[in-house]
Amino acid sequence: MVFKRRSPRNFRQSLVNLFIPGGGWGRSANYVMHRLRRLPDSPERIAKGIAAGVGVSCLPLFGLHFVAAASIAWALRGNILASLLATFFGNPFTFPLIVVSSMELGSFLLGRERSIKASEAMNAFGAIWGEFGRNFLAIFSSDPIVWEKLGKFGDDVFVPYMLGGSFIGLVCGVIAYFLSLPLIRAYRNRRLKKLQERFEQARKSDAKK
Repeated sequence: MVFKRRSPRNFRQSLVNLFIPGGGWGRSANYVMHRLRRLPDSPERIAKGIAAGVGVSCLPLFGLHFVAAASIAWALRGNILASLLATFFGNPFTFPLIVVSSMELGSFLLGRERSIKASEAMNAFGAIWGEFGRNFLAIFSSDPIVWEKLGKFGDDVFVPYMLGGSFIGLVCGVIAYFLSLPLIRAYRNRRLKKLQERFEQARKSDAKK
């Protein structure tokens, strides 16, 4: 095959790349920005898609960010691919800040004196996914289905995280829209100007011949 890797990745490398991009986070960020600038759509629709992806990244919908971002982009008549790429806003560097700020704001809006720590929130997500997995396997065995952690998770983690994340995601999405729109327009205008200059140079070269 033309695009086949010269040295196939082993299981460990494939597992690591699920969480850490092969070329590093900096290279991945550059790739995302390059793709966003060159999407074949209007700057307004691309900016709406970016806003949707950035906003959704602040919500506790791990595993569903793509679906939620695409749905919001579709509702806003934005670019769906731009929304999927913009979920890159939620990454290992920004998630700690997102989790802490969302939990703190959500707890404050709910009138709670304190919120749980970010590490405790992430552990709660791991525990609830583990509970989902065990209960799914219990369907095919004689093991009992127990939702011991679901209620506590929803009240202590999901509700404040969702409430605070919705406000923060809305603010970040609006900021992302108004920041990305002029940048995309400027990039399109600069690219169009370069294409026109190349066309003029080619036309003058043909005229001399």
